Amino acid sequence: MIAIIPARCGSKGLPGKNIRGLCGKPMIAYTIEAALESKYIKNVIISTDCKEIEDVAKKFGAKSYFLRPKELASDDSKAIDNYIYTVDRLNNDFDYSVDSFVVLQPTSPLRIVQDIDGAIKLFKEKKADSVVSYTEEHHPITWHKYIDNNGKFENIFEEKLLNRQDIRSSYFSNGAVMVFKYDLLKINKYFSDNSYAYIMPRRRSVDIDTLEDFRYIEFLLRYKND
Repeated sequence: MIAIIPARCGSKGLPGKNIRGLCGKPMIAYTIEAALESKYIKNVIISTDCKEIEDVAKKFGAKSYFLRPKELASDDSKAIDNYIYTVDRLNNDFDYSVDSFVVLQPTSPLRIVQDIDGAIKLFKEKKADSVVSYTEEHHPITWHKYIDNNGKFENIFEEKLLNRQDIRSSYFSNGAVMVFKYDLLKINKYFSDNSYAYIMPRRRSVDIDTLEDFRYIEFLLRYKND
């Protein structure tokens, strides 16, 4: 199996975040190193439109065969289109025969190799179409509301007054590990009736989008190493 690490140049929330220094090394290095430790992953492929990111990724052991086209690296680009493009290029132009693969976003540096291998193992055992990492939501989803332009509440769900302990737990995708059959993506889907969740703890599920996220992860890594 291969791992694809998508890392484009543009980032409105935190410019340059993919190779920003994080506790002594570029943020993307945490994902590459975890992927290289996996017992299931043979090749770690960087998918980027940026030569600087490509050079940093290759320095830490990732492979790169081509840069991503600009039309697949804009704010409006769909990630699924890039995954399909990347696998097609690898299969058609570079003698790969990828029928399933794992996506590891560099914005989840707290994810460890046990998370990667656990998700891939589940994918193989279930003969799944996809496995996506999720983490438990701390607050009941039924507490969520829309807020209109006047600051007034609008219900998303039917309002029921229940004690917190009586509400079923809900989970959200943390973006850390995604394992896909290529055929599923080709029909423009991430999930099927044969898709499963790999549950990760909240402490390893922080996704970096802003400077505040980045500083929080810096704190967590420094505390871990103390």
